Amino acid sequence: MNKRFLSKLLVVFAALCVLTAGVVMSVSAADEPYEIAVVVKITGIPWFNVVETGVDRAAKELGVNAYQTGPAQADPAAQVKIVEDLVAKGVDAIAVVPNDAKALEPVFKKAKEKGILVLTHESPDQVGIDYDFELIDNVKFGQQAFDQLVAAMGDSGEYAIFVGGLTVPLHNFWADTGIEYAKEKYPNLKLVTDRIPCGEDQELARQKTLELIKAYPNLKGIVGFGSLGPIGAAQALKEKGLADKIGVVGTVIPSQAAPYLKEGSLKQGILWNPSDAGFGMVWLAKYMLDGNKVETGTEIPGIGKITVEGTLVKADAILSITAENAESLGF
Repeated sequence: MNKRFLSKLLVVFAALCVLTAGVVMSVSAADEPYEIAVVVKITGIPWFNVVETGVDRAAKELGVNAYQTGPAQADPAAQVKIVEDLVAKGVDAIAVVPNDAKALEPVFKKAKEKGILVLTHESPDQVGIDYDFELIDNVKFGQQAFDQLVAAMGDSGEYAIFVGGLTVPLHNFWADTGIEYAKEKYPNLKLVTDRIPCGEDQELARQKTLELIKAYPNLKGIVGFGSLGPIGAAQALKEKGLADKIGVVGTVIPSQAAPYLKEGSLKQGILWNPSDAGFGMVWLAKYMLDGNKVETGTEIPGIGKITVEGTLVKADAILSITAENAESLGF
């Protein structure tokens, strides 16, 4: 039972006792809104700006004190420090999009010991949480990304993988899943080098793409996990006039990807609506803080019914982003 829900029960019980004695008692403490903090990997980039719109929408619609915070760089230690401060503050719930799942385990333990609800997003194997919330089936997502890669470059030849960072849980899960999938379905694909951490920095992704082009002149494809990786790669291909030679796909913000999709330097994108992720995390936190049980079939407004598998809560909202639909998706 979470600490705020228990507090409400105690306040109501005390109020009833006093009222039976003919004394009116204030229960203002029970009326205080839940404080729900969403800690993202890095603030100020388009992806998490969109996530924040969902957090803000949930705060307004659900009547909670929900807000988004995070480090200025994708720094695991800085993210842990932010979570530690929130634990010390005594918020009701913390929802985190991890930079490093392992690094967060000790502070999550502290949070749980204080009765704070702990959720994650993009970290399905996270230790020490109540639930991890996903808008997609992650195996299906990784496989579909590689199907897009093959559609862009063909079913044989050299390719590379970009991730946000080597410790980012879901990016590396998708990469692992896609590689295993390709071994069976696309055995003639050849991964030219270890996955490259640059997916959260457009300029770094651009530089890494230029290096790849030089080192591997037969490169035919890049799949990028991390919303700025495919954009930086597409920018490099546009500069070098190689959009027809190398196919780039991956996770992107539709509005940001639209011009690259139209000109062909980016072939296709894959995603979910990041705003739904922000809304869903806050909705799930309030639902649990109110004392409700999370189970398969529970419906999150505007997102749909969820499936619960252990500590994994998932919906099914994969989006394929193309030149035709990118501008109409609304984010």
